[in-house]
Amino acid sequence: MSAPTVPGPAVADAPSGRLGPGPRRPTSRGERLGAVMAHHLYVYRRTWKGSVIGRFVSPLFFLLSMGLGLGALVDARAGGVEGLPYLRYVVPGIVAMQAMMLAFGDSTYAVMGYIKWNRMYSAMLSTPLRVGEVLWGHLLVVALQLGVATAIFLLVAAPFGAFGSWWVLLAVPVAVLTGMAFSVPTFALAAWLENDNGFSILFRFVMTPLMLFSGTFFPVDQLPGWMQPLAWVTPLWHGVELSRDASEGVWPGWAGVGHLGVLALYVGVGAVLAHRSFTRRLLS
Repeated sequence: MSAPTVPGPAVADAPSGRLGPGPRRPTSRGERLGAVMAHHLYVYRRTWKGSVIGRFVSPLFFLLSMGLGLGALVDARAGGVEGLPYLRYVVPGIVAMQAMMLAFGDSTYAVMGYIKWNRMYSAMLSTPLRVGEVLWGHLLVVALQLGVATAIFLLVAAPFGAFGSWWVLLAVPVAVLTGMAFSVPTFALAAWLENDNGFSILFRFVMTPLMLFSGTFFPVDQLPGWMQPLAWVTPLWHGVELSRDASEGVWPGWAGVGHLGVLALYVGVGAVLAHRSFTRRLLS
């Protein structure tokens, strides 16, 4: 006689989702994006302590040197800038400027490393991930880090009286958008370059002039007439203006819509170029 059979668990009792037995359903786009983000955040676990400490110290140095040190001289000689104490004038601009600096830092060598040196992007594409998901998963992590860094900056600067209104909290999404207006096109550039020699040119001849001539430390109308339109077309100037309005609780009106439109245009055009560059570099 054969041994009696023991009935197994009913199919309905099997765990639901992708961890259950049997054929797995395809992953959704959100799940694939989440997987890319989880990878980058897991890697960031190894360095987050140093970066967080630096993001507390960096705004403190800016406040002490530019806001309080130089600001005391400007207030004593000129009575402030545009009706504001220099501290309240310059710090919102530095918030936007820091977003630009972080965006360049996270979108240059890190991206080229994933493309050329450790080829992690290629490893991701050997899975069901697609080029757009690899690209935007990384960009979303950059946006998250921009938001955290800006929030830390506001937390450090607020006790010094650097802001005139609680509307300064809107400077966080403004800084994220400003940073992404630099980060997304820089992703495209990093995928297009064959080596990292171009990054030194980017930092010296793009980032440094933008820091000095985009209204962060003094009004753009003090520049020579031929330089002012150059400042107006840069993402940083638009981010500085929005951040400064938020800091003082000033409604920017249609000008604010224009600033947001320019920043969104940089992100949109950069996204198209980045997707093309990533596709050419990773799939060709």
